[in-house]
Amino acid sequence: MNSNKAETHWKNKLHEIIYEADTPAGKFFDIILLILIVLSIIFVMLESVKGLPQSTYDLLYYAEWIITIFFSLEYIARIVSIKKPSNYIFSFYGIIDFLSTIPLYLSFFFTGYHALLTVRALRLLRVFRILKISRYIGEANKLSTAIKNSRAKISVFLFAVIVLCIILGTIVYLVEGEESGFKNIPVSVYWCIVTMTTVGYGDIAPVTPAGQFIAALIMILGYGIIAVPTGIVSAEYSQHSKKVHLNTQSCHNCNENNHQDGAKFCHNCGESLYNE
Repeated sequence: MNSNKAETHWKNKLHEIIYEADTPAGKFFDIILLILIVLSIIFVMLESVKGLPQSTYDLLYYAEWIITIFFSLEYIARIVSIKKPSNYIFSFYGIIDFLSTIPLYLSFFFTGYHALLTVRALRLLRVFRILKISRYIGEANKLSTAIKNSRAKISVFLFAVIVLCIILGTIVYLVEGEESGFKNIPVSVYWCIVTMTTVGYGDIAPVTPAGQFIAALIMILGYGIIAVPTGIVSAEYSQHSKKVHLNTQSCHNCNENNHQDGAKFCHNCGESLYNE
């Protein structure tokens, strides 16, 4: 019985260190993770640079192994410290952790896996999990809500832009013709999209005065179109004025986050958030 209590106690302590960001140990652990993630990304970029001394590549290799072993131990600790490991293993960040760790092991046992080592750059996504500090959670939640509430408006807007590009692309195809490089309507629509988004590759360009006039209108129209989605989200964000106060407590049972400030029980499974 005492052994069960002791096991539960150290699992809770481990969970608090790994999953929480509002305790000294949790903050220190997150800082270490952040430093290692940044170093790992730097190592990945340096490995792609040709012409460095072989000793540098050897140093990068050994350093990456040290970081990978640390992340492997962290991955195991995350699984051990929660009651339902599958909730973490098959979560977004759980998959990211696995994919960013396994390539180095594969390259050690098999040949031809060197290209997969660049997948380690996925570790950079883990920064978003580490930066779950209290003061950022409310703002992130409001931004997420604003984007979700704007989905319908943005979808209608994008559909209207696509229709407009098809119409304008067809018109330019009729005006310019195949001799100007507008071989067919899909190519003309492609040109219209490139022009409207102000990318302007320059691989196709109108040569007739009428085509150039239409192109000028599309360019001007593009500046206004680019700002519309931003305006939609900004308006929705400003309307979402109610502040949402969340804490960084993570459920020991289901690994759910984003609980209301002061919550004592998980809103997903009902488990106590503060197991002793």
